Parts: sequence; C-alpha cells; structure tokens
Amino acid sequence: MKYIYKYAFSIVFVGILFLMGACDKYLDRSPLDGPSDESYFANEEELTLVVNGLYSALVFHPTDDMPINLTLDDATDIGWDRNTSDLQAIGRGDFDSNNGYVRNIWTNSYKVIGKCNFILDNIGKLDGKMDAALQKRYKAETQFVRAYVYQYLIDYFGGVPLVTSRVSLTDANIPKTPKAEIASFILKELEDAATNLPLSYGKNDIGRATKGAALAIRARTALNNELWEQAATSAKAVMDLKIYGLHPDFGELFTYDGESSSEVIYAFQYLRLQKTKTHSATRAFLSRNAQGTSNKIPSQSIVDVYACTDGLAIDKSPDYDPKKPFANRDPRLGYTIAIPGSIFFGFQFETHKDSLLCWNYNYNTSTPIRIKNDEAINAYASFSGYCWKKYVDMKDREFTTTSELNIIQSRYAEVLLIYAEAKIESNSIDQSVYDAINAIRQRPTVDMPAIVGGQSQVQLREIVRKERLYELANEGFRMVDLRRWKLADRAMNSTLYGRIPKGLLANAPTIDQDGLVSYQQVANQKDMRVIEIRKFDSSKNYLWPIPNIEIVTNKNLEQNPGY
Repeated sequence: MKYIYKYAFSIVFVGILFLMGACDKYLDRSPLDGPSDESYFANEEELTLVVNGLYSALVFHPTDDMPINLTLDDATDIGWDRNTSDLQAIGRGDFDSNNGYVRNIWTNSYKVIGKCNFILDNIGKLDGKMDAALQKRYKAETQFVRAYVYQYLIDYFGGVPLVTSRVSLTDANIPKTPKAEIASFILKELEDAATNLPLSYGKNDIGRATKGAALAIRARTALNNELWEQAATSAKAVMDLKIYGLHPDFGELFTYDGESSSEVIYAFQYLRLQKTKTHSATRAFLSRNAQGTSNKIPSQSIVDVYACTDGLAIDKSPDYDPKKPFANRDPRLGYTIAIPGSIFFGFQFETHKDSLLCWNYNYNTSTPIRIKNDEAINAYASFSGYCWKKYVDMKDREFTTTSELNIIQSRYAEVLLIYAEAKIESNSIDQSVYDAINAIRQRPTVDMPAIVGGQSQVQLREIVRKERLYELANEGFRMVDLRRWKLADRAMNSTLYGRIPKGLLANAPTIDQDGLVSYQQVANQKDMRVIEIRKFDSSKNYLWPIPNIEIVTNKNLEQNPGY
C-alpha cells in the first residue's frame, strides 16, 4: 500500500532536485532557489519523480519523529507532552517566537510550498509532450499539496505570506496576506484540483490526492474559517460521491487492518523498506511495560468527558459508578485511551501505585505470567495514569520506533461532523444533520443512543462539539476546534490533572455544556495528580507567533500581536 514511496525515495536524484540553496536553515522559508527553470521539465519521467517527491516532503515530523496531527492534542486541554519540549511550552502557554516546534512547522511548510511552486511554474513546458490528462492530474495533485499546507498555516498563524510562484532572494521580503484572502485562495485551488483528480487509484498509486481528499480538505478549510455554506456544500459533495463509509470497527480503523478502509479519505503513507519513511508514535504512546515512553498522554479530563452508554454525561447519568468509573461508558473511550483494568499491548494495564505486580499475556493468553508493574514503579510511567491507544498496533511490537502504520489525515467521520456543524451554525437544521451525527454515534462498535429530533440550535451545537471530541481525540483537531469556538481561553487557563495515584475520584466532576470539566466539586480533588498549571493569554495565544528569525530576515513581515 506504500507504492508511491518506492518511486519517491528510490532515486537519490529526487532529494538533490529540491535542495533549496546553501542557506537551507532559514532562507528557504520561501521558495528562493532550486532546480534550473531552463532544464526542467524535459519529459514526463522527470515530472513524475518530482510530484512523487511532494508526498514525502509533506510528511515531515516537527518533533519526536511524529507527524503534526499526532502531537497537537498534547498541547491542549486533553493531552500532555512529558518531554521538556517546545511542544510542552505551547501547552503551558509560556512560549515565544523562538519556539522550535512552531519554527519547524513554518520552515518545513514553506519548503513544501516552494517545491509546489517550482512544479506549477514549469509544468507548462510539457504541454503537448506528455499525456494531457496525466499532466492535468499532476498539476491538481500539486495544487492539493500546496493548499493542504496553507490550510494549516492559516489555522495556526492567521495571515502569512502567500507565495504562489518562485521568487528570487532579492524579492523574498514578502508581507502577510490576510487570512481571509488566503482561505479564499485555498478554496479556489481545491475546487480546481477536485475537477482533475480521480476518485481513486490503482494499487501502485495509493496515497495520492483524490477528488474526495480535495473536497474534504476544502470542507475543513471552510469550516475553520466559518464559511458555513461552503463547508456544508463541500462536505455534502464528499458524501454524494458514495465511495466512503464508516468503518464498522472503530478501534481497528487506526491499525494496519484499517488502512484500506473506505472511511480513510487521505493518509500519510509510511514504508519501513530501506528505512524509507517511518515514525515513532508507537513508542511515544505505549506503556512502560510495553517498552514505550508514555511521553504523549491523555489527561484526566478527556477520560471524564466521555458520556455514559445512556448518552448522559457522567455527572448526570445514573449509570455512572465512581467505584467503577470506566464501566457503562461510550465505547470510544476504551478504543481511544488505554484505561486502568484493560489489556494494553498484551499487558494488564494498571496505574494504581500500589499495584506492584501485573499480568503479562504476551506469552500465553490462557496462562499469563506475573511480572513487576512498571506502570506503578517506573518514575516515568504515564503521569496521568492513561495512555493514548489510537495508532498502537501489536504488529509494531518489534518496530516501536520504526512504525510504517499510515496516519490518517482525513476520514469520512470528520466530513460528517463538518457537515453537521456547518448546517447547525448556519441554522439550516434538517434531518440530514441528525443523520450525519447519528451515523457516527451508531457505528456498530460504538452504538451510542441516537440524537432525537426537535433539538434547538444551541442544543445541537453542544452535541456536535462534544461529538467531535469523542470521535476525533488524538487526531490533532482539538486546538483549532477550541480556537474556532472561542473556548481556548477557558479550556487552557486551567490545571491539567492526572488520576489520583492511589485511588479514584470520590464523585463525578462537573461537565459543562461545552464539554469542559471542573473538579472543584470533587470531594478528593486534592489527591489528584497535578501535572501542569497552564495559562492562555487570549490577547495573543489564539495565534502562534511567526518565528523570530523570519521577522529578523524579512522586514516586511509583521509579527502577530503580543509576541
């Protein structure tokens, strides 16, 4: 399934082709240098190599050998990065324009944009010299990749330099373009790309951009920019393709067995062969018993926000028992998060500090063996008492730092939630809104109660926001969701808690209408593990700072407020 990489990496020339000049560290933030316009493209084979190379360039890892979307939630209210890192600083709210995580995303994004611009500036040289349909497709793929990058740049930074063709060093001091203008550009690019992209590919081209991917990212862009009608229209266009569906087994979707699911619209491709492209998410998410580092972990609040199986929050449901807090809960809790008392990667997962021994089921499930429990005795076991479970697969037991498990970037459930939220916010509520939400809630392995009709706009807004949290946790959406809903200042000006090390909560915390959790009324709150005290300055932290080196080297580039 990773065929595209065999072409993108097997020829060293591809890497050489895109070297962006001697000032690689900073000056390639914009497309300043590259291959000679006079020499490329001479033929279809050269174009194929370069377009294939875009996909590998897009899959960059800003920290800990992991893609962006598997790290972002750990800088929000639902997760934490244990490393003393620039990602952790973002979560704490004490970062500045020299933050390395932010700089890595900015720098690598503009490298990708530069490569796209080189292709689009020169692809016309092959007019009449190659198959016209393939030429159009390659152009559309390049437009998709560039739009994909600009989509998350404006999500994080707001207005940024909009560079749509290669520029010389002397012309590189480009000012910001307003966010709304870039959003319009992205929507137009993706609309154009969708017309020339196929619905699917043969096995040799799996992982390339499709019509569905362009429409799905277009829907996401419109949603994040509060363009409700366009978001709903693009999401509906994906739905009307009739080629995507919800994977029946929610947990399996994030494993190797789920890679070919009809729910996956676009995914980053990984391949271990010849160390082509791998990631280390498995090691970061795994427990200590399973030889993981547990340095990317969920918070207590994300555990508590999942509803009971009757559809009510734990502070309102008669089915919630503080002595058995994980029973009678939305099944997505157990699929997303490793919870105490479960089996995780072949080990009994128990984080109560008095549980000094646990069971190892990896040798024989019928007769497990008793071992020392690192989750209780290792000083660097999960600080919250929980681990992320998505993208952890037993097939990576010997490859925890070199996983080739594809990482989903867009899936059908997100499209349904985009459609529902956009219709709700535009107050165009009809049965299709309920159908979209209930399809997700009543996936066979989830089977939560259907949302009944007659809900108000306010009630449905609460429902869809919580549904995004239940469904999409640890997939990188939470930060932008909180920004779009203007809830980040409430969610992030808070204490990040873990479990009580030697006990359970005496009673349920309070869950508000926005899905934010308060422990003020919990009788034994003082016994909870305080992981971090966080802050969020609403006057500046709704945007990231533009990296300081960019401001220093580009006098026309204005820093975001407060930095």
